[in-house]
Amino acid sequence: MSEFQHAEDVGAPDPELNTSPIAEENDEETDVLRQEEPGEPVCYFNNKSFKTGAYVKSGASILKCDYGIWIPAGPADPDNP
Repeated sequence: MSEFQHAEDVGAPDPELNTSPIAEENDEETDVLRQEEPGEPVCYFNNKSFKTGAYVKSGASILKCDYGIWIPAGPADPDNP
């Protein structure tokens, strides 16, 4: 949980800026995204790069960078899911 406490608040994705794909909690969709993405060592969120393993807060969600794809990692407020 300590990773989440240090997650940078990046706000909502801006469609005009470079943001890596955000997977839903559906494993099938994540598999499709992995086939489309080349396995980058970073993810982008609103033109800012984050290394694989980094966590960010976007709205009510925590996202984890996983080789070019943002994966949901839990609610931003674990006491109020």
